[in-house]
Amino acid sequence: MTSAATSTEPRPDVIQLDGVTKKFGSAPPALDGVTASIRGGEITGLVGPDGAGKTTLIRLMTGLMLPDAGTIDVLGHDTRTDAARIQAEIGYMPQRFGLYEDLSVQENLDLYADLRGLEKADRPAVFDELLTFTDLKRFTARLAGKLSGGMKQKLGLACALLKKPRLLLLDEPGVGVDPISRRDLWKMVEALTAEGIGVLWATAYLDEAEACDRVLLLNQGKLLYAGLPSGLTERVAGRVFKLTGIAGRRRTLLAHTLDEKSVVDGVIQGEAIRLVLKEGSDPATLLPRDAGADARVVPTAPRFEDAFVDMLGGGPGGRSKLAETTLARPAGDGRPVIEARGLTKTFGDFTAAADITFDVPRGEIFGLLGPNGAGKSTTFKMLCGLLKPTLGEGRVAGFDLRRDGAEARNRLGYMAQKFSLYGDLSVTQNLAFFAGAYGLAGARKRERIALMTEIFDLGPHASLNSKDLPLGLKQRLALACAVMHEPEALFLDEPTSGVDPITRREFWAHINGLVEKGVTVLVTTHFMEEAEYCDRISLIDRGRSIALGPPDALKARVATPKNPDPTMEDAFVALVQSSNERAAA
Repeated sequence: MTSAATSTEPRPDVIQLDGVTKKFGSAPPALDGVTASIRGGEITGLVGPDGAGKTTLIRLMTGLMLPDAGTIDVLGHDTRTDAARIQAEIGYMPQRFGLYEDLSVQENLDLYADLRGLEKADRPAVFDELLTFTDLKRFTARLAGKLSGGMKQKLGLACALLKKPRLLLLDEPGVGVDPISRRDLWKMVEALTAEGIGVLWATAYLDEAEACDRVLLLNQGKLLYAGLPSGLTERVAGRVFKLTGIAGRRRTLLAHTLDEKSVVDGVIQGEAIRLVLKEGSDPATLLPRDAGADARVVPTAPRFEDAFVDMLGGGPGGRSKLAETTLARPAGDGRPVIEARGLTKTFGDFTAAADITFDVPRGEIFGLLGPNGAGKSTTFKMLCGLLKPTLGEGRVAGFDLRRDGAEARNRLGYMAQKFSLYGDLSVTQNLAFFAGAYGLAGARKRERIALMTEIFDLGPHASLNSKDLPLGLKQRLALACAVMHEPEALFLDEPTSGVDPITRREFWAHINGLVEKGVTVLVTTHFMEEAEYCDRISLIDRGRSIALGPPDALKARVATPKNPDPTMEDAFVALVQSSNERAAA
């Protein structure tokens, strides 16, 4: 992702925030004395962990809510007195898809044109321009609910732009969108800034934040940083290293390393471990004696995410209470825990997945990647027994999913792409329901519910309905329900979509710990840094596997003299584009 275009000329402020405070009941302030500005003709990134106040701040800017203290000036209007004028002059994309899924693309445009008061005589030209801009002309008759994640976001952007705004507010537009569609979305928004439109882009993807002209970093309602992304990244210059050439299990070494007082943060990065150290720490002390003769500690360029985690006080550490309370699984007979043999699924004359073949041994993390609509979720659902394959065979823990579906499902845990628990049930009621669904009863059921409540710190929220939980807590609850019965295989469908890096690290500390105990994991993700955590990856496009191998091997396939060290996102984009070119030839 390229950086947004910048200019040395001063740009006018489109938003001025002065001492903005917002409270909800007796809880600590959602926003606490925030003072900042947002300029026209620039993309300003709004970042922060879950619950930092990002969505509250955006809603205050739209005039949908009013601050308890301080002032917000938007395009020269005070939100307290001129909310209607502000709403007429801005474009706004909320965090959740705000369109009507049972209406077509064209019907959604018609409806929002009515709501925005767009003159009927102007509509044909405006619709044509926006449909061309978003590449949705071919899909005007398709129901919005049938669009891929990336196409939904493009339609949402088109509706926000029906009356050309001077300011565009985007609340996490890239969530659930594959890297190619995110790049397309980014290019569209960059084109708008060239016309002088100011853009606020709230995001959980910190590579997006790094490409913004400026960033605002919120935490617990306070503004911790406002300025150039590079200004934040420079905080950790000289403190970021990779452990390479490691012998033995990377995940075990990472967990131990994160317990070191000198280590601020650490993640798996392909075959290496990426670490951020405290000021003055000696990286040489991090290599254990049994790391192997080829093990090295080498400096590496800092990323915005490294500085983000450092400013928030570091990651959550490497220990997992969940893994510590899970019994290690015996090595077994050497057979794969998850097997796909020629899996094919057709819907009428449409083939969603074709001849998918791979197997996953015990204690491995296997990733399914692909663009929106590529067939990875179809493959995923066939392997966890939610879809019956048209052809081929799938096995989990030795059980055939066609003949022994119930036995197979009892051996696996499933965490759905969209929050799939029961919104009108409390946290405790959801835990009890899923414990029963997985066959737990009596003292064992009570013991596991109590343990999950403790491990995931759900006690303070036990009586809340799950639909009212913040996203990070929803994900904790969903994972708790999926591992309630200590499954052999864990199926994770975009498990950290939309959550911040701190929550993501907490989540993966549990997953890494379970894998070290012999649990096998199948995961889909659009977050390419997360893809690096996998041992192997199958990249799926147009229903077929187009690449299979470890993350570092896939990156090496697309390395060039101009880009000798590509990212996982670079590999994803290049491999999909190459596959499309072969298909078109």
